Formats: sequence, C-alpha cells, structure tokens
Amino acid sequence: MIKVTYLGHSGFLVETDREYFLFDYYKGVFPAINEKKKMYVFVSHAHYDHYGKSIYNLRKTFEEVHYILSSDLPPESGDDVTVIEPCEEITVGECRIRTLRSNDQGVAFLVKDREGDTFYHAGDLNWWHWEGEPDEYNTGMRRSYQSEINKLQPEKIDVAFVPVDPRLGEQYCWGIDCFMKRTRTKYVFPMHFWGNYSVCDRLMLEECTRDYRDRIVKIEREGQQFLLEE
Repeated sequence: MIKVTYLGHSGFLVETDREYFLFDYYKGVFPAINEKKKMYVFVSHAHYDHYGKSIYNLRKTFEEVHYILSSDLPPESGDDVTVIEPCEEITVGECRIRTLRSNDQGVAFLVKDREGDTFYHAGDLNWWHWEGEPDEYNTGMRRSYQSEINKLQPEKIDVAFVPVDPRLGEQYCWGIDCFMKRTRTKYVFPMHFWGNYSVCDRLMLEECTRDYRDRIVKIEREGQQFLLEE
C-alpha cells in the first residue's frame, strides 16, 4: 500500500512500508509520521512555491534523511545532501533517481525505490502555452515538453504528480493529457493549481481525459490523504 498526503500546491508526502518521499515542500501540515523510516526529500527547483528552508528541520526528526536538490538551489552542505543536474541518473540510499530537464527551471524527478515502486514528480516541467506569447515561444515549449515526456515511455509509473495550472486558460490540461497518453501511469495527481480545487472537477469533464479519468486522483483540500493499491 502507498499512502499519499497532499500538503499544498505541488507538495506531496509519499509513504511506503519502509520510506517517505517528500516532494517540493514549502507549506502544509505533516501527518503523523514514523521517524524511524528513511526520509528522502526532493526539491525540483528554487522557486518559492517549490522550496522552503524548513525542510532542513527534518534532520531533527528522522534518524536517516537524504536531500536530493536541483543544482539551481542555494548551496547546502552536509553528508545527507546530493545535488543533481538535469538528465542525470544516480543512486541515493536504496533509491534510483533519474531527472528530466525542466522547460522552466530545474528538473523533474523519476524515483524508483528498492521494491520497484516508481514515482514521477514534474516540478515545473509542463506544456506551458501562454496566450499572448509569440508562436515561436509556445512552439518551443511544446517541443521541449513532449521531448522530455517521450523519455518516460519505457517506464511503468505507479504515482505521478503533474501540473494543471489554471492560469493557462483552456490550455491548462495539455500537459497532463500529453503525459497520460504517452506514459504507462497508474495514478496521476493534479498539482500546481494555486488552490483552485475546481480544476480537478473540470478535468473529469474534459473530453480528452475520457480514456484515463479513472486514474486521476481528485484533490479537495490540503492535508488530504489517499491510500493507493499497488
């Protein structure tokens, strides 16, 4: 069983039998935790809505903690810190970690634990199509996004966290649609929706989500927990 807690915006806590995986935390209340489990903390980039220095307080709580930080973050020293670049593949503890290159800033993470559970967190890698931007800009965003997502096609992903930013207007769902149609993903969590929870309902009504809407996890509030069958 995998437990996922939505902490806010793009922040999620994933719990397995042996470990915790914390992604892009900068706000939100943690659930009751087992400090004897290993904690892996991931930060995809330095934007304020994905990174908070309070993550380093977890050193006081957990017996073993690993920080996996995008290379654009301010330097942080310690034997428990690993700095990672885009398009890199490393092992930290008992986890295999691979990054994609964000078309905004930093990286996206693909994480595989020792049991084979695989998690994807997009960070700010998305199909950013902004009305009013030049066609060349939007075309470049489309191509860069699709190119990175195509790299995930051989993978079987258990849980994914993907942006659905309502500021994009009608294009808010293009990124998640591309991702779900080009990957083998069991559960997908919308994120980066700036507290606009109606986006989750809206996704369920989009014609493009027809073939995978039963795999979209609807988020209704911060702190909400989900138990997922493996």
